Amino acid sequence: MPRIAVVGGGIAGAMLAWRLCEVIRGTAVHLFTGEPYRRADASAASGGLTRAFEPDAALCLEAADSLAELQSSPELRKWASYRETGSVYLLPGLEPGTAGLVDLVRSRIPGSISIITAGELGSRGTFRGMPKGSVAVVEKRAGYVSPNALRDRLLVELARAGAFVTDGQVDAITREGEVRPTDGNPMRFDAVVVAAGAWTQDLLARTDLADAGLRTKVIQYVLGPFAGTGPGAFVDETSGLYGRVYAEGRLLLGLPTDRWDITPGDAAPDPVLTTRILDVAETRIGYRPPGRKVKAVTAVECYHPTGGLSLRPLAKGVYTFTGGSGGAGKTVLAASRTAARSLVRSLR
Repeated sequence: MPRIAVVGGGIAGAMLAWRLCEVIRGTAVHLFTGEPYRRADASAASGGLTRAFEPDAALCLEAADSLAELQSSPELRKWASYRETGSVYLLPGLEPGTAGLVDLVRSRIPGSISIITAGELGSRGTFRGMPKGSVAVVEKRAGYVSPNALRDRLLVELARAGAFVTDGQVDAITREGEVRPTDGNPMRFDAVVVAAGAWTQDLLARTDLADAGLRTKVIQYVLGPFAGTGPGAFVDETSGLYGRVYAEGRLLLGLPTDRWDITPGDAAPDPVLTTRILDVAETRIGYRPPGRKVKAVTAVECYHPTGGLSLRPLAKGVYTFTGGSGGAGKTVLAASRTAARSLVRSLR
């Protein structure tokens, strides 16, 4: 039985380790969580938006399969603290392939998805000032999860399955499949998967392994007071704004950043971006918190040029499972299943 190490205890690493336990004996799986660093990672800060539609066909397939599995599993929904709110994805216009992607989602989650015009969306009273020609992909059965809650439960389930879960930092890995913990003796494995998110580059830099183009980027959103039902979960490609009701009495809103190559832990909130988020939110959904007082939240995420959360080889028996280009929580259920099966097949 091959021995496999997963380095990184965020949602991607924990889910991959759990998937591996579904196809091989749990005692062959060893997860290094990276404590205490994972408590400040993107899984802890993630907004957790979960929907089936994505403008990219490959990502749409994985997101639809992931949401379909979540919808069909009361256990997973409970572990992930899933809340169904519906979602709106605003597009500048109807692209040639959009209808096909909507049909794909319908085949996985019947009765959930539809396309409406910006005028129809505006008549519902939440969104305003949408550009002419824009359309909205509306999903009834989308919502959000807590990636932090899900990975914490997965760690419990991994221990029950007999997997080895080791807290503490890993100093390095080698081409020969050796993992060198900061506190502990080196261990040799048949395969090592680095799923350390924003820490992946730093870990690989301490070895002779290339990072395959991985880069870090800051994600930032604000949490502000809110009364009412809220806009639900949404992404607005015409303005960049995204958001959802975060918890009772609070609204989460964000915009993409252009802060690349930031060291994890060094991502202080950008006050200029906070102001811009509030300005766009006021224009698009009429949101203006009292005194414009909000809490800014930041984390550092890992990105790959090709996007998508997938298993990427670095050397024989050494892989990364990261670089989802943000929002990997939408695809992690399907992506981790595919990665686990592919990895086990390669070792047989």
